[in-house]
Amino acid sequence: MEFENAIELIEIEKSFGATRALQGATLRVRRGSIHALIGGNGAGKSTLLKILDGVYPAGSYHGTIKIDGSTVTIRSPRDARLLGIGYVPQEISIVESLSVAENIFLGNVGFRNAPFVSPSELRRRANDLLSELRIDLDPKAPAAILSGSERQLLMIARALALNPTVIVLDEATARLTEHEADNLARLVRFWRDLGLACVFVTHRLREVESLADRVSILRDGRIVAEFERGCFSYNRIYEAMIGDDRRSDRKVDAPRTLGAESIRVEGLTIPHPRRSSRNVVENVNLHAREGEILGVAGLVGSGRSALLSAIFGRLPYSGRITIQGRIASIRSPREARRARIGHLVEDRGSLGLLFNLDIRANVTLASLARVSRFGLVDRAQETKIAEAFRRALSIRTPSTDRSIDSLSGGGRQKVLLARELAADPDILLLDEPFQGVDVASKADIRDIIRRTADQGKTVVVVCSETADLLEIADRIVVLARGRIVDHMKMTEFSESRVVRASVNEDHGKRL
Repeated sequence: MEFENAIELIEIEKSFGATRALQGATLRVRRGSIHALIGGNGAGKSTLLKILDGVYPAGSYHGTIKIDGSTVTIRSPRDARLLGIGYVPQEISIVESLSVAENIFLGNVGFRNAPFVSPSELRRRANDLLSELRIDLDPKAPAAILSGSERQLLMIARALALNPTVIVLDEATARLTEHEADNLARLVRFWRDLGLACVFVTHRLREVESLADRVSILRDGRIVAEFERGCFSYNRIYEAMIGDDRRSDRKVDAPRTLGAESIRVEGLTIPHPRRSSRNVVENVNLHAREGEILGVAGLVGSGRSALLSAIFGRLPYSGRITIQGRIASIRSPREARRARIGHLVEDRGSLGLLFNLDIRANVTLASLARVSRFGLVDRAQETKIAEAFRRALSIRTPSTDRSIDSLSGGGRQKVLLARELAADPDILLLDEPFQGVDVASKADIRDIIRRTADQGKTVVVVCSETADLLEIADRIVVLARGRIVDHMKMTEFSESRVVRASVNEDHGKRL
């Protein structure tokens, strides 16, 4: 018997420490339909889908999953594949040294129970699959030369190679141009007509309007509203995303005493690494003053992190950056540090913590000149500085000679903050400082940021949680698709205004 719903996630609850990511979320997706899952940053969308994919295995959450009406246990992504679930995550994961065909069938090269398959047979199978799916990729092409959108299509082809009954696309269009997103939309409709159930996460409401047969809105870990096609509007979606119970305006604090302008960015443009016709950030202008906390809001793919990385010299850019009234040529992190700029990165793994070093060494990594003599690290001085920041930032550890692994997520975040503060920057760029921390650590980090600004430092904060940004910022700029689309002072703060500017890709024309 074939059930109406291809998949059902029922009363799913999932916590990360003290943070409840999902609180009884229920999602039902019909066969042969396109189902949009939307919500603000941190609403729990990716968490819910990773449970379906087995990234978060059975036992790590509460609730029930049903496929075709039968309760299933998903302990791994392999289990999900065997149950007919194809999942395309936000993160692009391909092997550049392999061809398109080899990437499509990576881990799945067996043919007719044979342990091996010839390269020519692999290319033939890939060509047949790509033709059937109407995906325009060359099976023989090396993956290294693919553009961002082509890599996204390669990920989708890999997921569809196993003939799933459900395909899940998590922010598949976030890094695509409008033309590329329209092409993908046509493919999604084609797959739906073949009988697939398509779940897609998007922040682009234009896509929801044109594609979705049903829309589910996730807020604070719960599905708070569902609309059938023809029964939803922009305003109804906005209201459901924000909620009547959410604070829409911040209580205006006493204005912070600000000094002179410390940084000005004019016409900053960051070229796309693979698409000459597209920029990651385009013609951004902003400024900040001494003692000011400038918030930068926006969604995945809006260019927030790239903007901070360019200012810090990690990404090439055109435009002009002025520091303390002087034009600065910042083309590397070393030059940024000479200009007294610090940068807390979002990517804590490859650019953040060094897990082979202890807490003490991680804290002083950006200020080695202060703890070195004649090219050798002065352990006593290193310990003195690290211990001072341990106390000042309330890092919960008995000693800074402990391993980074011994710390909680909040503790690790504080170590990264301590590293940047130990270098004594005048301008501090913070990319997602509250990411993955518990409530207590979040409050501590908020206090650290305020104290830093009170000392006359300039702090620029990128934050996905709008409520956190409203709580801490003196001004907010909103990025959408690489451009600043709104700017607001503290007296104008509104969560609904930030959300509307972030998700409205037409930059206000349709509001």
